[in-house]
Amino acid sequence: MAQFVREVMTFGVVAVRPDASLVEAARLMRAQDIGDVLVADGDRLIGVITDRDIAVRVIADGNDPLTVSVGAVCTRDPVCVGPDDGVAAAARLMRSRAVRRLPVVEDGRPVGVVSIGDIAVSENPDSALAEISLANPNNEG
Repeated sequence: MAQFVREVMTFGVVAVRPDASLVEAARLMRAQDIGDVLVADGDRLIGVITDRDIAVRVIADGNDPLTVSVGAVCTRDPVCVGPDDGVAAAARLMRSRAVRRLPVVEDGRPVGVVSIGDIAVSENPDSALAEISLANPNNEG
């Protein structure tokens, strides 16, 4: 069982600028086979946008994803963890904030993402969530 976030997180950052269109973000999610991208201005994390955000906050309201910017609908100032934070603490944070993914930030810069699926694989590899996450390694819970 992993003790620290760095042992289970996905390293690397998939990000878009806040002025990117939602179509650009969605295409990046598709290309990377992920459900979210970080929103960053240079090395500064601004927010997170998920596939669900696009569907619920934009498409369901009849807005045009070509004209709506990522910055207009992303979750700003997301709760984050550090790579040396405990896995159990990250899981509690996900539970209390009702989120499935947390950006991992080190020295003020995003360095990766930890998902509920990452934690499930580490903590309970025989669970249904772990099996689903292992079947598609890029599925982030």
